[in-house]
Amino acid sequence: MKRLHLALLVIVLMTTGLVMTGYKATVLGFPLLPAQTVDNWIVEARVAFEPTGGPVTARLVLPDDPPGFAILDENFISRGYGLTTSQQGENREAHWTTRYPSGRQVLYYRATVYLHNRTNGEDEAYPGPVSVPEYGEPYHSAAMALLESVRERSADISSFATVLVSDLNAPNPGENATLFVDPNDTDADRVRTLIQLLAGARIPARMSHGITLTDWAREAQPMAWLEVHNTREWVPIHPRNGSTGYPANLLVWWHGDIEPLQVERARNRELSFSVTRNIHDAIDVAEQRAQLMDSRFVDFSLFGLPVQTQNMYRVLLMVPLGALIIVLLRNVVGIRTFGTFMPVLIALSFRETQLLGGIILFTLIVSLGLAIRFYLDHLKLLLVPRLAAVVIVVIMLMAVISILSHNLGIEQGLSLALFPIVILAMTIERMSLVWEEHSPQEAIRQGLGSLAVAVVGYLFMVNRHLEHLIFVFPELLLVVLAITLLLGRYTGYRLTELLRFRALGQ
Repeated sequence: MKRLHLALLVIVLMTTGLVMTGYKATVLGFPLLPAQTVDNWIVEARVAFEPTGGPVTARLVLPDDPPGFAILDENFISRGYGLTTSQQGENREAHWTTRYPSGRQVLYYRATVYLHNRTNGEDEAYPGPVSVPEYGEPYHSAAMALLESVRERSADISSFATVLVSDLNAPNPGENATLFVDPNDTDADRVRTLIQLLAGARIPARMSHGITLTDWAREAQPMAWLEVHNTREWVPIHPRNGSTGYPANLLVWWHGDIEPLQVERARNRELSFSVTRNIHDAIDVAEQRAQLMDSRFVDFSLFGLPVQTQNMYRVLLMVPLGALIIVLLRNVVGIRTFGTFMPVLIALSFRETQLLGGIILFTLIVSLGLAIRFYLDHLKLLLVPRLAAVVIVVIMLMAVISILSHNLGIEQGLSLALFPIVILAMTIERMSLVWEEHSPQEAIRQGLGSLAVAVVGYLFMVNRHLEHLIFVFPELLLVVLAITLLLGRYTGYRLTELLRFRALGQ
């Protein structure tokens, strides 16, 4: 029963930690690597017009859940105007209103977008077959012949549309396709023609318009695309080359063959788009995304703490990882150390003193302290006074070493004060007892083992990737706890014991 209880506890801890980490990484977008950045673009729509008298209403279509992108932030710059947004069919619109405008008016809509989930968005319900339009002759005969030819060379709705696009854009289109091709056609004109022809095959199709996101563009022109519904989803198709799928840098702004800007009681209407690319810290973007999603994870995140407190926890959160390393090295490998957490605290000190300097200072102070401890042993002191004397001597030795190193220009000696004094005193006391009760070799062996474990713990605790993961995803400590609990039941041979008794296996 106890084994089952531990197994269930470990499963719950691991599942909870991994699920929370996966949610924050995949849904909220918290980065798994340090110093990771996210590309985002600021897309601005500029609306300008001259009122002709009376109240003015301006309507501008807005991007709404564009495929492959997510809107991180959006702003409306329209001083003196009332503003509302509403859903109009398959598009979202902004409505600016004012009663007494005068002079040329300029309004702005600005959105910050980033790449997110390279899919074509949520599947929409199949609208059903469309009605066949009245083409009139000779267009009706040509359209039916062209569609029949395309049907023979296609396998499904998507391939039907791509073959039709290829036929209309061929260098030498056939006589049937020629009736529907005009060399002066714009992309929007070509999409309208394709929609009409696809309606002859009862295939639902629509026009979409997108902005190409570049590093910088002062006058970005919307591009018309064709979308056909294959009974499951809308499939985008390039109206010139027939390629399927939107490019990775195309932001779909609106759907339908409509004007993106409508202004009542105004003249000289102008709509222009501009694009600029930015690079933001991935953590900042993930926090803003979580706020937009109204996720409670941000409210309980370490990033909400003061910076000074955050820096403290960047160090403290690595202690459990160091403790796990000690458990592995002691219980599985079999390295002997003085105490359980002394190597972790020494490893924390190495973060400030640097590894080589810390090893030298630690060895020096323990060696000198051990010599003083042997001298105090001749005085026949009681335990508590003896420990107090060792602490006093350790502090005096640390001060002397710091002064000497400073005079010699060795700045690493100044960081000696960062060593935990009580741990050093207890290490000296434990080492002296092992020296007397067992042997000098055993004392030196355990001392070197403690130092080796501290070095291994230091190498893990200063790893930037691990520090980033533990700080950004502190729920991973549940996984560390689960592994520690599992190792707490380990009763097998240690690696050092296998080496020690290898002769028995021969």
